[in-house]
Formats: sequence, structure tokens, C-alpha cells
Amino acid sequence: MNRIHRIIALALLLIAQPAAADEVTDFYKGRTVSLFVGYPPGGGYDVYARLVARYMTKHMPGAPQFTVRHKPGAASLNLVSELYNVLPRDGSVFGMFARSVAMDKLLGRAGANFNPVEFNWIGSANNEVSICAVWHAVGVRSIEAFLARPLTFAANAPGAESDVYPRILNNLLGTKFKVVTGYPGVNDLSLAMERGETDGRCGWTWSAAKAARGDWVRDNKIYVAVQFATEKHPELPKVPLVTELARNDRERAALGLILSQQAMGRPFAAPPGVPPARVAALRNAFARAVADPAFLAEADKQQLEIKLVDGAALQAMVERMFKSPPEVVAAARAAIAQR
Repeated sequence: MNRIHRIIALALLLIAQPAAADEVTDFYKGRTVSLFVGYPPGGGYDVYARLVARYMTKHMPGAPQFTVRHKPGAASLNLVSELYNVLPRDGSVFGMFARSVAMDKLLGRAGANFNPVEFNWIGSANNEVSICAVWHAVGVRSIEAFLARPLTFAANAPGAESDVYPRILNNLLGTKFKVVTGYPGVNDLSLAMERGETDGRCGWTWSAAKAARGDWVRDNKIYVAVQFATEKHPELPKVPLVTELARNDRERAALGLILSQQAMGRPFAAPPGVPPARVAALRNAFARAVADPAFLAEADKQQLEIKLVDGAALQAMVERMFKSPPEVVAAARAAIAQR
């Protein structure tokens, strides 16, 4: 390329950049952006979503208003299906849903009529640790008792973490847990435990447990038996990771794939096909919102754990999941199978 061509190319680049930025600003100025949550109001997902929405307005080109809306059902699978198949693909809509959704198609969950790789992942507000907890009145006080007792756990819909994680323990470790599905929201799982309908709940994020039921944690009303995470939470050093309970390399590999979703924490994603400049703006606004000192101060008051996983990292994470060796995927499917 000669000197004249380089000058022309540089001029075109300089012209194009403001135009792209202006297009994004023009699109969002005066607009309302809908942030859909795949669970009913009042739970941990709702709390995170509302906080994120308030601060994304501040950091988004055109300063659109962000409105939180709810599309519960099937442990947020209903929302994901609509994001993929129905809702607008122009950047005016995005959603927050269960992190397990990213692996539903890979692990063969019924109703996963979408390809997670095609979503535009915006970011996650935390890298989560999930727990299995047992109500104090049940009398479980050790990992040995937890594994030996035929406990009953409350769950949302089949395929939700509240359903899958006890099933993993049954399939891999030989526990005899019973799972009762059909509870509509995450708060209902705690109420079922408190009322004595069930003995406990699994797939409960530690940050949500502290935020929603901090008095239970403080007063030892729950026994935390096991952690589902890639590494232990600093506040739970004596609670074993589920991978520590695995009996062989095949089980550890299966758990490793399943637990990779924990790094997705509290994920946000836009539908496929959103213009790249608008995706970039949503990702940037999300990252800036989550790093905003005022946001962090509010999160701290609400006892919400915050650890940013940016959109590009989430996108790469999902792509890696779908490149897993077939034998590992098969072992993971066997671990979550209904029997």
C-alpha cells in the first residue's frame, strides 16, 4: 500500500469511528431498554438485575432508561427461548437467567431449542459458589450424615440447578436424595425448607443465601454441606468441594465441565444478531456499571458479592464448553441423568 492509499484508509477510519459511535448514541437516546429476568420478582436474580439496570443507564451512550421485566418459567428456560427465537434483535432487549442455561443444549436438556454460542454475552456480575444446605431441625451436622441420609430437596423445574445438583450427588456418590420440583421462584425453595416441606435446597448461591437469609447464616439455621464451585469460597474453608468427593478421574472430569458454568455467576446476554457496535456498547456499559464505586457501595449494603466476568470472557467460556471432548460430555450427561 503506497502513501496516498494509507492516508485515504486512515481518513476513512477516522470518519467511520465517530459515525459508528453516533449511530449507537442515536439508537439509544430516548429509548427504553428492557432487561428481562427469568425468575419472579424478589429473589437474588431480581436484586442483581435492578442494581445493574440503574447503573447501566449512567454508562450507556444515549442514556436510555433500563426497565426490569420478568418472564419466569422452567427455571428461566422460557425467557432464554424467547430471547433466542422471539424478542427483538436490535439491542433494545437483553436478559438475565440461570447460568446452567449455557450448558443445557450440550448436556441434552429437553426444551433447549437454542444455541448458547450464538447469544451475545454481555457479562456476569459474579463468579458464583453454589451450596447444598440443610435446615437445622433436620439434625445433619457432618458431611458423613449428609451423604448417608435420604434427604428431600426443593427445586424449581427439572434441569434447574436446584434439581440437577442433588441428582449429581445421587448418580456419582450413591446418595438417596429425593427432589421435589415445581416451586416457582427461588424464595419458594427457602420457604419450603423453613416450613418443613423439604429438608434443604441445593444449587443455592452462597452470595444469595447471605443476602436473602443472612440471619439463617448468622444463627446457624442451615448446615452448609458441600460447595459446587471451581474453588472454595474464602468464607467456607471447611466445607468440601464436590470434586473432593469424586471417586475417580472420570467423575472429576464430568464435574469439571458441569462446574465451569459457576464462573458465569449471574449472566446477562442479548439475542443473536444484535449489531456488533450495540453489543460492544452494552458490554462496555455493563463493565463500567459493575465497577462504579457507587454501584459497589450499594452492592455491599445489600450483601451482594461482585466479581466482574466481562462479555468477551463469557463468550469464550461458552465456546470452550462446546469444544469439550465427547467422552467428558458423555460423563457429564450421565452425572445429571434422571434415574
